[in-house]
Amino acid sequence: MSSQYVSIDDFAKIDLRVGKVVEAEHIPGTKLLKLIVDMGNERRQIISGIAEYYKPEDIIGKKVVVVANLKPKKIRGYLSEGMILAAGCEKGQRPVLVTVGEEAEPGWRVC
Repeated sequence: MSSQYVSIDDFAKIDLRVGKVVEAEHIPGTKLLKLIVDMGNERRQIISGIAEYYKPEDIIGKKVVVVANLKPKKIRGYLSEGMILAAGCEKGQRPVLVTVGEEAEPGWRVC
């Protein structure tokens, strides 16, 4: 457990949204997947370091939690426009995607 706390105001700055993975492909020579995520009113490309644990075909259709207001960044020459959340990200653990139920629609805010 972390001993550093954030205020509710700090937490409110993070825009968490439901996204549905509609396309996924392995980036050759890396541990990265290039995901196209339906965010409701737009589609975003998200680069994620989970190729070691997930095959592209296993992630398509999953409804995941996305940090929607993360500053875009180039990763290995690919633009990443967000981040998907996972649990179990410590060394030696297998990341487990944070997913939501079928009732949740792409673009819905997570609060």
